[in-house]
Parts: sequence; C-alpha cells; structure tokens
Amino acid sequence: MTSRTPTPRSRRDRPAKAALTYEGIVATAVRLMESEGLQRVTMRRLAQELDTGPASLYVYVANTAELHAAILEELLGAVDLSPVRGQGDWRDRLAAVLTSYTGVLFTHPSLAHSALVARPSGRNYLALVEAVLALLHEGGVPDAQAAWGVDVLLQVATATAAEQSARGSGAPEGDHDALVAALRGVGAEHHPRIAAIGDDLFSGSPEGRLAWIFRAVINGTAATPRT
Repeated sequence: MTSRTPTPRSRRDRPAKAALTYEGIVATAVRLMESEGLQRVTMRRLAQELDTGPASLYVYVANTAELHAAILEELLGAVDLSPVRGQGDWRDRLAAVLTSYTGVLFTHPSLAHSALVARPSGRNYLALVEAVLALLHEGGVPDAQAAWGVDVLLQVATATAAEQSARGSGAPEGDHDALVAALRGVGAEHHPRIAAIGDDLFSGSPEGRLAWIFRAVINGTAATPRT
C-alpha cells in the first residue's frame, strides 16, 4: 500500500496583509478618528491598526501633524462648493460655502482645533480656496485684497468651529451662564454701553450669527484696500 505525502500547509494563521498605500493609510486614520477621537490618531496607533511598524508609515507620512492634515484634506471633500455655480448674491453664496466648511468641522469636533494649525495642500483644499477666490472675483474684489481675504475668511470659519467644539466637549456650561449674568447685572453708571445694549449681546441663533460674521468679513475684505 502506497503512503500518501500530506499536502504542505502554511504556518500562517492569518491572510497576507494588504500592501500599504497612502490612500489606505489616510482612510484608516479617518476611521480611527471617528471611532476613538483625533488625539488617538498617532503614528504608533495607526501602525498597530494596520498591523505594521511605525517606520513603514514614515515612507508615506512624515509625522502626526502631517497625518492630521491629511485627515482634514480627506474630509474637505464633503464641503459643498455648488454655490460657486449657483444664482443669487455672490456674498450669500460665499457665506454658504464657508458655512458648509464650518459644518464639516462641526461634524468632527476633535478635528476643528487641529485645523487651526493643520496645513492641508491636496486637491480638496485647493478646490475650497479656488471657490472662495472665484466668488470674491465675481464680486469685483481686487485680487490683492482677495489674496489676503481668503486666508482671513478660512481662519474665521476654522476658529468659529474650534470655539464651538471646545464649548461642546469640555467647557463648563456654568461659565457661559456666569458671563450672561455678569453682563446683565452691570450698572449704567460704570458700563453704560453694556447696559444700553443689554440682552441683544446674546440675541440671534447660532446660524444667524455665523452668517452675519461671514458677511461682515466678506464686506470688510471687499472694502479694505491693501496698503
């Protein structure tokens, strides 16, 4: 009776790992941020998730700051740029683009603060900058003012999102209530303007105030020549 040689079996107890790619690294980083928060998205944690060593990631991403910028760049693809091709006052359409950008950061609070220092440079970020410049150009804003204005407009939108995310993720509610009480309690003798304006300091919805902020900065960009 002829003996049969058993078929060799691999000692691997898991399938081969997929090859690393920049796109795959960023996609995994986005998933980590959504599940664990941006503070947990480090090169070491990402390497663990991808079942590789941190050194392997440095071929694609230089450091954690660049990784966070890549996450922001990926999420900027959700910004609604359709108002650029829409109808109506160019200021309203520009405010709509900026509101959409702010909304993306609102959706990812942990990213909003990082966006103050993150410097994305991919196609989504360039498309956002191009949209803002196109609407400023449509409104007749001189190029020199538009060149500086786009930076200010995006800074205002980013800072607004970062402030709101900070309020929602750790700032005591009592702080705001204490501020309101303090402003309402001032006397006209020492603080006549605060007393005169009164509750109007807190009037309006968050959406309405945000739209007004954007219009104020847009108008300032259009009306303030560079010297």
